[in-house]
Amino acid sequence: MSPTRLLVAGLVAEALVMAFATPQGSLESEKGNALFERRCSGCHATNIDKEGPRLRGVYGRKAANVPGFVYSDAIKKLNLQWNDETLDRWLSNPDAMAPDTDMGFKLSSADERKAVITYLKSLSGR
Repeated sequence: MSPTRLLVAGLVAEALVMAFATPQGSLESEKGNALFERRCSGCHATNIDKEGPRLRGVYGRKAANVPGFVYSDAIKKLNLQWNDETLDRWLSNPDAMAPDTDMGFKLSSADERKAVITYLKSLSGR
């Protein structure tokens, strides 16, 4: 094969690798998306309110702050912004953060919580 063809083949191969490469954060977000669909979507959606509030934009938002959603008194009393630390605490034990909250679901796996938080963060453009 001529040097020119080798160069072109190398450039094409590099372009294909770049086109299909997925950054690590994206892999974590994809895992989180799958977990969200499997574990959270019974009560939550990204763009509409269900039993729980819509979660697009939750990362960085003040708790109990989705317009039109009726929150429990326990959540209304929280004075926090959703970030890595607060979402991790919430997903590990909502009742510990807000006794008598309506959310009785927990994610006991730290790896699953991290993936779901990465996914939620991606929905907030962060």
